[in-house]
Amino acid sequence: MPALAKRLARVPVAATVQMTIKARELRAQGINVIALTIGEPNFDTEPHAIEAAHQAALKGDTKYPAQDGIPALKQAIQRKFKREHGMDFALDEISVSNGGKQSIFNAFMATIDEGDEVIVPAPYWGAYPLMAQLVGGEAVVVNCPENNKFRLRPEDLEAAITPKTKWLMLNFPNNPTGAVCTPADLRAIADVMLRHPHVWIMSDDMYEHLMYADFEYSTLSAIEPKLRDRTVIVSGVSKTYAMTGWRVGFAVGPKDLIKAMVNMQGQATAGVSTVGQAAAIAALDGPQEGVAQRKAIYQARRDRVVDALNAMPGITCHRPEGAFYVYPNIAGTIGRTTPKGKRIETDEDFAFACLDEAHVALVAGKAFGMSPYLRISYATDDESLDEAMRRMAAWVGALK
Repeated sequence: MPALAKRLARVPVAATVQMTIKARELRAQGINVIALTIGEPNFDTEPHAIEAAHQAALKGDTKYPAQDGIPALKQAIQRKFKREHGMDFALDEISVSNGGKQSIFNAFMATIDEGDEVIVPAPYWGAYPLMAQLVGGEAVVVNCPENNKFRLRPEDLEAAITPKTKWLMLNFPNNPTGAVCTPADLRAIADVMLRHPHVWIMSDDMYEHLMYADFEYSTLSAIEPKLRDRTVIVSGVSKTYAMTGWRVGFAVGPKDLIKAMVNMQGQATAGVSTVGQAAAIAALDGPQEGVAQRKAIYQARRDRVVDALNAMPGITCHRPEGAFYVYPNIAGTIGRTTPKGKRIETDEDFAFACLDEAHVALVAGKAFGMSPYLRISYATDDESLDEAMRRMAAWVGALK
């Protein structure tokens, strides 16, 4: 058999995918597994977005689209940023991709040379370091400790920047912790970045509309306009509008970089589904009441899950300010033994044993760069979520 590429050794299968596959295997055996592994809203896409896609198909809007996005969607993205953030972007400063993840990959492909460094605050979405490594870069991990509410400290950022630094990754609200940066936090980060003009900045704002309590969305280049010429903002319709399967993301940023990103996309997938783009226009321009309704439901779920976890012996859970994840600390369970005799030495041990014995699928914090923690997605129906917490409570309570 001919050899596979050596680069495959840099990118193992993501832990979230591994746990999801394991859960599916158990379900295929007839075991009732509750999976809290994937960040996917359990809600249906709103009817007006579906109808827009339907009408686009009926009108024959089914040909190859422009690689950077159809003008109508790019105009809707313009309106979104103006309406929500007071920011103006020209059409050539906007690109549409097959999900937000492709925008990030496009940017890395267009900018990273062998040995370039990408600063990745941890806990992080596992795709960031893997994508950086795949294109020849090196991930430089900067810890964001729980005692700082999982936020990036400016002094830690400053210490991580070197002449080889090419990118800073920012993701707030954060996957996996749900952490949110205040405007003051962003101001402090901006002050650091002003001193290092050789570094690009990626602001992954996919969870921008899922912020709770008194927090309001803000992004770095809105806080400091001087950074705008080297900042890319990535977002999309997946999380806000429950449209994960439509695969429509977008990026806004300096036109020369956006042009290079579109070039990279053209070598991989070219444009995005025309009917998907029609649905995205309807979501962005249409009624927004559903966004607020879903956010209220997520917040109620967050509170139930945090309260349930904090009642389990050996587990403590920070109450996150956004997204739809919690990131409980399980240090108090390390060294204990499960009802089936498995000794828990790591968060991976906990996750696999919980799946095997309690039939609840979680993801170990190791996959997100900080242990001993777990990531739990509460973007699932209330009944499943409550049953998962009951199973976990019984199982954790039986640890010896």
